[in-house]
Amino acid sequence: MKVSLQNITKRFGTTPVVNGVTLDIADGELFFLLGPSGCGKTTLLRTIAGFYLPDTGLLKFGDRDVTTLPPNQRNTGMVFQNYALWPHMTVAGNVAYGLDVRKVPTPEKTRRVTEALAAVRMGEFADRPATLLSGGQQQRVALARALVVNPDVLLLDEPLSNLDAKLRLEMREEIRRLHKETGLTTIYVTHDQAEALSLADRAALMNLGRIEQVGTPRELYRSPANEFVRDFLGAANFVEGRVTQVESGRVSVSTPHGDIVCALADPKIAAGQTVTCVVRPHDVIVLR
Repeated sequence: MKVSLQNITKRFGTTPVVNGVTLDIADGELFFLLGPSGCGKTTLLRTIAGFYLPDTGLLKFGDRDVTTLPPNQRNTGMVFQNYALWPHMTVAGNVAYGLDVRKVPTPEKTRRVTEALAAVRMGEFADRPATLLSGGQQQRVALARALVVNPDVLLLDEPLSNLDAKLRLEMREEIRRLHKETGLTTIYVTHDQAEALSLADRAALMNLGRIEQVGTPRELYRSPANEFVRDFLGAANFVEGRVTQVESGRVSVSTPHGDIVCALADPKIAAGQTVTCVVRPHDVIVLR
């Protein structure tokens, strides 16, 4: 399902938390909303889900205008940061909840819950109380609950932030596997650069309610559009210099530390200009 956002703005009081966001997310894409705390990424996700209505703009799922539709009419699956499992229910009961609301017949409900738990490798825990699960297991159940309703769009709000480092790595692979198997359009919010760079098909880097750059992880990392993107994504050394030559897609820059030759990142760059070279640590080779 393609998701299109056109000039979406959401204010709380007089403050625009999401400010004029326009995005096209392709059918089946694993798309990340990335940025620091307070940049508006979770508000944008909740607007896509229908929990907030935008003050301006248009939101479409495929050809369907969902801008003002309530959440239950959008057919999305949502995984919250705190998982939001019902503590008085079993694993199977939690996964079945959305189907109960939709009044799915019992035989079909049983089949779909079994399939969803199998997909996240939690089938053997179906009858276990949700309160007796580890963090990683709760995460899997939350994913199964979102998947069981056969959503058009899967929404993930910082789903790994409550897990330890080892579990985060495991769950990254699990989310990538599930996305590959289901082919669902998935929108994933995170402030974690490593998650976005290792998982995303594409990502939008947000700051102060606006989108600074959209691209593949490689494009964001290798060709940052501005200083904010450059500084946010990974460690780097910044070297000022003057362009001495532009030829065949390569730029030669004279710096106090010697000449740097790099790929042409901006076609407007010309000889004589002062530029800043971004040198990533893993691109440095020390010669002795």
